[in-house]
Amino acid sequence: MALHFTRAEFDARKTQTLAAMEKAGLDGLLMFRQESMFWLTGYDTFGFCFFQCLYLGSDGRVVLLTRAPDLRQAQNTSTIEDIRIWVDRDGATPADDLREVLAEVGARGTRLGVEYDAYGLNARNGKRLDAALDGFAALEDASELVSLLRLVKSPAELEYVRRAGVLADDALKEAHRLTGPGVDEGEILAAMQGAVFKGGGDYPGNEFIIGSGGDALLCRYFTGRKTLATQDQLTLEFAGAYRHYHACMMRTIPVGPVPDHQVHMFNACAEALEACKAALRPGRPIGEVFDAHARVMDANGLRHARLNACGYSLGAVFAPIWMDFPMFYHGNPVEAAPGMVFFLHMILMDSDAQLAMSLGETVIVTDGAPERLSAMPLELVTK
Repeated sequence: MALHFTRAEFDARKTQTLAAMEKAGLDGLLMFRQESMFWLTGYDTFGFCFFQCLYLGSDGRVVLLTRAPDLRQAQNTSTIEDIRIWVDRDGATPADDLREVLAEVGARGTRLGVEYDAYGLNARNGKRLDAALDGFAALEDASELVSLLRLVKSPAELEYVRRAGVLADDALKEAHRLTGPGVDEGEILAAMQGAVFKGGGDYPGNEFIIGSGGDALLCRYFTGRKTLATQDQLTLEFAGAYRHYHACMMRTIPVGPVPDHQVHMFNACAEALEACKAALRPGRPIGEVFDAHARVMDANGLRHARLNACGYSLGAVFAPIWMDFPMFYHGNPVEAAPGMVFFLHMILMDSDAQLAMSLGETVIVTDGAPERLSAMPLELVTK
């Protein structure tokens, strides 16, 4: 089997989950988040785009309900032994199949937690699930139960996170090597993603973000490619991914002469990033990290150009996005703890000046100052 952690590590995670379920008063947990399945058992698939559910009972029993294409996927990548298949057919009702499985394992009349906030459980399937289990069991939203357990990474997980950081650096080096007038964005993207693959990495949870000219002010991937002009700006947001663990980075690279205002924007980003790191300390609410970001940006006269969040947690996540819970925004009460991994992104988009600037990297929370995962200098690189 292609297990990326020891059996002992998976057993410890299961014990943690069962303890959290007991504290929440749950007799069972219905997992629809692929991240939860991967963390708990190693199960690795993109088959969560269809109905599938991993059940964990308070007695420790684990049952996976999925489709036939994922039978061997689960057998080869996970610790799951009890795998049930719902059959593709016209009018298939996998929620009803799940009810039959739950009846078999003695879950009738129990209190079940459900990961409703999951890409693997769309609104239609959620309604069908509720209808199938109406009167069968009491359902409760438990979307964050496993996510909270996943927040603090184990030493074995942090090894993968640090490897992802090396791959992110490799991708940035390729971007620095290639960026310049007359270069096609596609060539840069190919080299960056290729560097991750050459280093043994994975596809990230979402596409690398790239934009030049006015599109450098965007922070989402969109289709279409440009060629860099003699005076231009290129914004990149990307990740090294290793065993699905992510380390993200963000940069804006000016091409040609750099306007003074854009230099000012970079200096504000660099100052804000350091202020955020100083605020990211164990035992402190992570909302204070955003507040540090906002103070610096506003003091530099850039309130109009900043966002209302400045980063988020990272881990082993699946498409469509590499963002994990929780996020840096004002008032977020989640307390930082050693072993948490966060992407800090300082993003400025000045629509009036049509100038962008960004600076971002991934760090690990420690007992003191956060550990940088990148060895790249935090300086303004121009081409």
